[in-house]
Amino acid sequence: MSDFARLLHASGPHPEHAAALRLYGRFVGDWNSEITAYAPDGARHTAVGEIHFGWVLEGRAVQDVWIIPRPAGSPAFPIAGNWYGTTLRVYDPAIDAWRISWFDPGRRVFRQQIGRPRGNDIVQEGTTESGELTRWSFTGITDDSFHWLGEAKSVAAQDWELMVEVKARRRRP
Repeated sequence: MSDFARLLHASGPHPEHAAALRLYGRFVGDWNSEITAYAPDGARHTAVGEIHFGWVLEGRAVQDVWIIPRPAGSPAFPIAGNWYGTTLRVYDPAIDAWRISWFDPGRRVFRQQIGRPRGNDIVQEGTTESGELTRWSFTGITDDSFHWLGEAKSVAAQDWELMVEVKARRRRP
């Protein structure tokens, strides 16, 4: 392993905020996923993908990689496009929440959000460069599965619009 990889990865949460770090730390591992994208006209498209979570930065953050669709050379995924991006999730004790940055350079999509627990769920909220509101939620979380919802809302809109949903299952060796 290169020095970079060795220094980036961590074996577990940093003890300083271990309890708070478990919010996203419970996802550490490898996941298979089914993604459904929704068009404004009601059309739906589904593809398979994969998600990988790991501890990074001395265990002070959780980083993930989302790949959709999974097979190399797959055609472009309609509506949502192909994803090959990463999220860096860093707990900030000053606001008792998570600072979240999503980067998908292939699609030129970059998002900043704040994530917090909401009951048994995790809700991340932010704003795009154009002022559109974003809400990404992890729901139905178990040790072996979660349901992720990607929603958007223009400032003028009354309701949230479901753009993408992901159903993930943990891979077992």
